[in-house]
Formats: sequence, C-alpha cells, structure tokens
Amino acid sequence: MPPLAGATLWQAVMAAAAGRCQCRGTCGKAHDKDGGRCPAVHGAYQAKHGRGWVHLLAAPADPAALLLPPHQAAALPKRQLAAWCRHCHDATLRTVKAQHATAAPAVEPDGLFDL
Repeated sequence: MPPLAGATLWQAVMAAAAGRCQCRGTCGKAHDKDGGRCPAVHGAYQAKHGRGWVHLLAAPADPAALLLPPHQAAALPKRQLAAWCRHCHDATLRTVKAQHATAAPAVEPDGLFDL
C-alpha cells in the first residue's frame, strides 16, 4: 500500500526499483547472497531484521542526502530517490550521521572569557 502523501511519486520509485530495496551495501552488509543488492521486497514477509512485513520507503538515493531536512528531501525528483527497506535506510543513516559527526570541525571557544 502506498503512503497517504506522495503516492504517485512513491509508486514511480517502487516501479523503477521493481518493488525491491535498492541498497547495495551502504547499510554495512554486502548483500553477497543476493547479488550485492538487498533482498527485501515490498509486501513480503521478512524473517530477519525484526521480522514482519516489508514496507519500502522512497528516500534519497545518495546516502549523504539522507541528512537533508525533510522539506528538501521531499522536493527531490524521482531520479534522485531510491527504494529502501527500513533496516537498510536506518543503518545507512546511522553510518552517514557518524561520518558527518567525525568530519565536523571542532568548535573553538569564542574569546569572550580568555584572560
């Protein structure tokens, strides 16, 4: 079932992905058993990663773009979106946030209280 908002765009992304998660290892798993691509299929039952029904979401294809504010991510065109299962999306987002945090320059104190 498509989401309530943006159903047309979501359906276009899912059609381009053939209803399968498009992660190719950015989540930290190589997906070796499945040709390098996550095997999660929308609407299928997943026995691993929390068990339950797979519900794919359309989110930025570029992992760095997962850090975009929601209003900017929602404005991305179809060609910049990919189908993600929740597990791959969340794992990739954690990795990108960790990389961003370690790459951020250290904040120097302002000289207000220097003696």
